[in-house]
Amino acid sequence: MKTLGLIGGMSWESTAHYYARINQLVAGRLGGLHSARLLLYSVEFDELQKMQHADDWAGAARLLVDAAQRLERAGADGLVICANSMHIVAPQLEQAVRLPLIHIVDVTAQAVKQQGIRTLALLGTRFTMEKAFYRQRLEQRHGLRVLVPEEAERIALHRSIFAELCRGEVRPASRQAFFAVIARLAAAGAEGAILGCTEFTLFGADRGARIPLFDTTEIHARAAVEWALAAGD
Repeated sequence: MKTLGLIGGMSWESTAHYYARINQLVAGRLGGLHSARLLLYSVEFDELQKMQHADDWAGAARLLVDAAQRLERAGADGLVICANSMHIVAPQLEQAVRLPLIHIVDVTAQAVKQQGIRTLALLGTRFTMEKAFYRQRLEQRHGLRVLVPEEAERIALHRSIFAELCRGEVRPASRQAFFAVIARLAAAGAEGAILGCTEFTLFGADRGARIPLFDTTEIHARAAVEWALAAGD
């Protein structure tokens, strides 16, 4: 089993879910008392989110590069960024360390294409929905069509992430609004929806959803375990 290096704390609420799911999946695969070999570096999220909202992505990259280098020195074999938005600095991490990065967009796109879906709704922070790094990778590398919520919806989703979900708070009105956005985008032609914020896991499932929902936290955790347990390099 290879050792996973997790860069977490973005927020710790979703990182705790990553930690639990990775260990649960390893135990399910190997049985007995098996658990994952992993190292976790949890960033100070308040410092990072201030950089995000100030559009200081160079500063944010320095923080995550430092985390990646610490994990490399500690003996990690591969990296997992436990967040969607912070994959905006994935290229800087890949240049700074020799470790492979299990990229959340790529593994999510693979899960989407396995179901024959080509047009997707993308929900997340405003960084994920509005900046090019996520959408362009889905479109240009994976040939998918991406729809995003309207501006007012993007503002509301972003607020619920930082003001509520990152604090472990799940408000019924915010959950209802979240699934209403998905329903509207489904009516606009989306065949599936990417839940492109790791905190969206806290909303739970919606059995009444008209389209498949792709939980990036679950997909990413499963891909990390597959990589860690795969034979060879």
